[in-house]
Order: sequence, then C-alpha cells, then structure tokens
Amino acid sequence: MSIKLVVIGAGPAGYPAALTAAKLGAEVTVIEKAHAGGVCLHSGCIPSKSLLDAAHRFDVIKNISSLCDEPASASAQTLLQQISWPKIQSRQQAVTQKLTLGITGLFRQAKVNVVSGIASFKDKNTLLVKTGQEELEIPFDYAIVCSGSTAFVPPPFDKIREHIYDNSNIFTLPKLPKTLTIVGGGVIGCEFATLMSSLGVKVSVIEMQPRLLPTLDESLSRVIQPNLQKRGVTLLLGKKAVDARVENNQKILTLDDGSEVMSDEVLAAIGRSCDLSELKAENAGLSWDRKGLKNVNPHTLQVTENIYAAGDVTGLSLLAHAATRQGITAASNICGKTSVYHNELVPNAVYTSPELASVGLSKQQALTQGIETKTYKYFMLANGRALTMDAAEGFVEIVADKNSDKILGAVMAAPNASEIISTVTVALEADLTVEQLKKVIFPHPTVCESIGDALAK
Repeated sequence: MSIKLVVIGAGPAGYPAALTAAKLGAEVTVIEKAHAGGVCLHSGCIPSKSLLDAAHRFDVIKNISSLCDEPASASAQTLLQQISWPKIQSRQQAVTQKLTLGITGLFRQAKVNVVSGIASFKDKNTLLVKTGQEELEIPFDYAIVCSGSTAFVPPPFDKIREHIYDNSNIFTLPKLPKTLTIVGGGVIGCEFATLMSSLGVKVSVIEMQPRLLPTLDESLSRVIQPNLQKRGVTLLLGKKAVDARVENNQKILTLDDGSEVMSDEVLAAIGRSCDLSELKAENAGLSWDRKGLKNVNPHTLQVTENIYAAGDVTGLSLLAHAATRQGITAASNICGKTSVYHNELVPNAVYTSPELASVGLSKQQALTQGIETKTYKYFMLANGRALTMDAAEGFVEIVADKNSDKILGAVMAAPNASEIISTVTVALEADLTVEQLKKVIFPHPTVCESIGDALAK
C-alpha cells in the first residue's frame, strides 16, 4: 500500500518534493492556494532576473558609444529614451507563464493530485482545505509543510503599507518612477538598486548596518558599494528610518539623524516572515514563530513523527535552490530513501553587476571556527575574458584548510559568478583538496579559469 503524502505549497520546495515522492511510489496530493511555482516563480527569482536581464541590455546600449561613430551613438541614446516598462513587464510575465505551465504539466505526468485552496491542520493526520464554498477533508500518512514566507514590513513602514511596495508586488509597478527609495541593503535591495538605476530611476538605499550586504563577506560589499555609487545610487548607510508618511503622493521617510528622504515610490526590502496561523499548525503539534517552524531537523527536515518541512518555513535558508533540495530530501526520507541536506553547501548568488557569489566558508568564518586557512585570490583585472568584455571588476578567492589542504569555500565577484560558483560547490561536495582542484583544465579564455589561476598562485 503506497504512502499517502500531502504537500502544502507548490513553490520551489513543494513541487520538487511532490514529484520526487510520486517517482518513489507515493500517492501525492499538493495543496496550493495561489499558483504553482510559488513566490520564486511569480514574484521573486524569475521575474527579477527577467527584469535584470532587460536592465543589462540597456547597460550595454549605454556603453556602446565608445565603439560607435557619432550618428550610431546618437541612435543608442534615442533607444534609451524609449524604454518601455510595459513591454519589459510583458516579457517577464511570458516567462513566468511558460514555467508555470511546465510545472502543471509535470504534475499531470506524475499523476500528482493538485487541490486549489487554503489548507489547515485538523489534527496530525488530517488536513482541511477550503476550496471556495466547500471544505475538503484530506487524510494523510505524511505531510511536508512548504508554505513559504511573505514580505516583512515592520514599523514605521506598516503605517503606509498600502502606499509602498515589497519584493512580491514591486513587479506590478504601473510605470517606472522618477525616484525610488529602497529600505534594506541586502540581496534584494542591491539587485533592485542595480535594476532600477539601469532603467534611469534615481535610487536611494537606506541600510541600518554600516555596509551593504551585511550578511555576506565584507569583500563583496567593497565591490558593490562603489559600483552602485558610480551608477548614481545614493547610499545612506548606518541610517534607520524612524517615521514614514505620504504627502501629495510623495513618500517621505524620516531618518534617525533627523534628515528626510522623499521619493515617488518606496520598496521595503527588509526581509521575509512566516505566518502559520492560517495553517493552524498547533493542531498538528507544531510550534512556530516569525522565522518559521521550530524543531526542524536541519539534515532530514523532519519536524514530528510524520510531518516534515521544506523551504523558507524551515528557517534554514531563504534561497529557492535550498528549498528545492530540502523538498527533495524530505520526500526521499519519507519514502524510505535516506537523504541528508547540507545547508553549508548551499551557494549564494547576488545578481548585481558584477554578480556576487559565495559557498562554504569565507576566510573570516573559518577563522571564527578556529580553522587555520590559506587563501588563493585572483583579480579579474588579469582575466583575459573579463577584459574582452569590459568587465574586469572583481575577484575570485578560494579558501582552504592550511593543514589538510581541503577546499573550505569561495567568495567571488565576477561576470557570471552565479554560474562559476558551482565549480567550487562541486569541489566541496566531493571533499576535494587544492591540489585535486588544480588538476581541472578550464577552457581559455573564460572567467571560470580564474579559479585555476587563483589556485596556481
């Protein structure tokens, strides 16, 4: 008799979990209250990358004048004056629609039962699902909670909540504003500062910490801060907004030093929050707070005897690819195929210009753990491919254990760093030493060969 599994949420954690379990023979039901693909696909990773790609294309046009005679240069400027935000949005929406159809098609092929509605626990073995006017009762052997998170909008921004945007609804902007204030200088804040400044918006970023990307290695902040300033972005670091109001359609934020920042629009990029009150998690013996479910096993994703979790709700990571691996791990363990999740092997990527990425331990993190390290650093100024692209900004730094020679991690700022970081991720998964990774032959000229060049120093 097959396992009856319910998966709550069809985002980047839920749909891979459902497909994995179905492949392993489980009878799977997915409950989704909105759209397959979740926040990542509809109002996160995919939409933002589509918009960033458009912004990058306009950046290319801006810099093309050095390769053009004057008439062609003037034509490039004309193109920049004709940026169509509706067409950029339409392109992004087409990508989202195509990927959504792909997921629903995979569900059909795998014979996954999909129920549209709002789920809540009746008890530890029963779900109630509101589907319009009806309420279904769904018994289960196991459940995986993949309910995700929502944008965190704390005081004082909650006072003007209906007048500002967060990273979920910023894609619905009816038109490009002339000025935009971004509250929060983390990953989302830096990506949207890059995006909007490329599209001609005057951007200000307020970050209460003394540097951007405070949760990432400081060397990455040192690359991105001057880059954004070159783009005309105003950085207000070590500042905190203490009041917010709207006057004459202008949003006005008062900072802790008494100064005010006025703009057409405000993007609150302050973080994410979990709310499991609607799910009635306590009926299944689950406890939770704003960070997600408590008592989640970080390796197996098990919460109680028959309930697992994956994605934002675990509190382990807010990254879509981490959610996917967690979903697969949870489903595999439920179906009897032992799997272990390693949060330390999840790479980070920031889609700014240049892109930023990291995986494993940085030098500072290793030292904090008492590990003696040896670092191998290579600057993009010496990389042939980066120079040919006029993108020789950044570096690659590989961190290794000084005594064992094992690769511990990497930090990089480089063109396509989000792709290149996977080489080091593989090295970590395979437990490679510096000498073993040095044997890899990288094609030339590529940005990726900077990893080999760093290790050769």
